[in-house]
Amino acid sequence: MSEIEYRIPQQRRLVTELPGPRSAALDERRRNAVGAGVMSSVPVYTADADGGIILDVDGNALIDLGSGIAVTSVGASDSAVVAAIREQAGRFTHTCFMVTPYEGYIAVAEKLAELTPGNHAKRTVLFNSGAEAVENAVKIARVATGRKTVVVFDHAYHGRTNLTMAMTAKNKPYKEGFGPFASDVHRVAASYPFRDDLNHDGTPISGPQAAQRAIMQIDKQIGAHNVAAIVIEPIQGEGGFIVPAEDFLPALVDWAKANGIVFVADEVQTGLARTGRWFACDDEGVVPDLVTIAKGVAGGMPLAAVTGRADLIDAVHGGGLGGTYGGNPVACAAALATLARMEELDLCGRARRIEQIATEKLRSLADDMDVIGEVRGRGAMLAVELVRPGTREPDPEAASEIAARALADGVIVLTCGTYGNVIRLLPPLVISDELLVEGLDVLADAVRAVAGALVGTPQ
Repeated sequence: MSEIEYRIPQQRRLVTELPGPRSAALDERRRNAVGAGVMSSVPVYTADADGGIILDVDGNALIDLGSGIAVTSVGASDSAVVAAIREQAGRFTHTCFMVTPYEGYIAVAEKLAELTPGNHAKRTVLFNSGAEAVENAVKIARVATGRKTVVVFDHAYHGRTNLTMAMTAKNKPYKEGFGPFASDVHRVAASYPFRDDLNHDGTPISGPQAAQRAIMQIDKQIGAHNVAAIVIEPIQGEGGFIVPAEDFLPALVDWAKANGIVFVADEVQTGLARTGRWFACDDEGVVPDLVTIAKGVAGGMPLAAVTGRADLIDAVHGGGLGGTYGGNPVACAAALATLARMEELDLCGRARRIEQIATEKLRSLADDMDVIGEVRGRGAMLAVELVRPGTREPDPEAASEIAARALADGVIVLTCGTYGNVIRLLPPLVISDELLVEGLDVLADAVRAVAGALVGTPQ
């Protein structure tokens, strides 16, 4: 990673207990100013961030294995991205593309057409968030097909708007008390190899078998002719970084195509080098009709997109898509710089290198720790599923305790999963090997400490 010059020393350093006094003071102010419904997983407040380090207001330097939930793939303050933001902000920050348009929006659309799977004619519409992108993909599919029903999957997460809450599987904290939700959304079984039942002969359920299970549900409970869109994360994110069995996605795509159903790949978290390819669909040669994009696309600036088949997107009447801030010129400038840096630094290759380093260490740890049910993931989107020793029963308490112990030693990791029992790793793709290894070592120590406590052995 010699191409990168970091502003902040890439070293873990603790000068206070966490949270430190300044973070604690900010937390007190927060309680009197910010709504209680907004939660933070880490109780320290950021002062600066660069590469794989977050510097808090008390001077602690923490290893970042979360990237703001897969957003800061090029780092939180990449110099090229910062320069592009400054230059554009110095010219104009907003005109609204729906009033007086500008070149940056077009350039982002052209670049996303180049990077997304498939060689067909494409169009792009820009928005502010992943949830907006998903909701607009559904709007496009409904207009283009003349159908209304949307099919989603167990363990899915698609956002916090009313429609995307209906599409999201997990009730709490995302849906509790917020209904009624949008109608014509149906959920079917996903492929979750670690938790799927076995065949009668004891073999694992294959990808095509899992797809056929979902297809049968759709046929019997909905009817294929009523389905406008199938929406799925190629690797399910909030649900637990669930990698489906091989050929699950291609079988769904083939069936959707045969039945005139729009296949939407929600690549908000998986997209743009995170899994070692530009998009996770690329791993199985899947070409979605529509792709939703957000998170890592603009180096931390709010931007999202729907990119896909021109005939589908152009089926929407004039004025039917858009938004005041969608495709903001500063965010577009950041996106163009971010995508250029991803290519320049070969961050797809870097994600695969992160996978190699991390999975070797984590699978070695799993061999010795029966609290680890599975290590899985792809590229720099990796997970450790925690279970009660000797079972496959989810252990969310262990996941929370491991994350807390890692933080106390200066490493930020995130939890997720339908059962709350998964440690997820989303390091910036520009993190150095040395810092990554150090962070993983701290995480491994936390796992050992929690495993030891569960069996009552001294640490």
